[in-house]
Amino acid sequence: MALDETTEELARTAARGDHRALGELLKRIEPDVLRHCGRILPYRQDAEEASQDTLLAVARNIGRFEGRARFSTWLHIVTANCARTTYRSLKRRAAEQSSDELPLQKPDVARVSVIAGSRLDLLDAMEALEADKPELAQALVLRDICQLDYNEVAEQLGIPLGTAKSRIHQARKYVQGALGDAYGFRA
Repeated sequence: MALDETTEELARTAARGDHRALGELLKRIEPDVLRHCGRILPYRQDAEEASQDTLLAVARNIGRFEGRARFSTWLHIVTANCARTTYRSLKRRAAEQSSDELPLQKPDVARVSVIAGSRLDLLDAMEALEADKPELAQALVLRDICQLDYNEVAEQLGIPLGTAKSRIHQARKYVQGALGDAYGFRA
């Protein structure tokens, strides 16, 4: 989600309390946020829900954006976290639905790609990693979902570069174990 300098400047202005800049910023980032959520969540409605949650989180928390890193980096983190939260919420709602209610919608096998199914498995593996080793999950999300380079991951987490690389490696091994060899996930 590479943003142009105008968007970066709008973010800095909005962080200082300019409501007009915030409105313009939200309009500019909405398509990118939806696209990014769509990479994490396979169903459009779920991605749209996560996208709206992300935009709301940006609006509520823009004052926390300090401008030390690029806004696009901060936005990646907020977007990934909102998408993962939406996934957990959907999963919880599905589990709570009793058998006497409407049946859960089953995906149409002809319309759901293998990749979409893989993303659900990956989200389950990420959820297990986050519950077991949250510091590893955070590093993996920044590197492999937000696509930050190792230096940016280290900077965002406030840890040495070697520690960031180690956490990412350990997280990948954990996820690989959770997914199994069938996926060929490289650690």
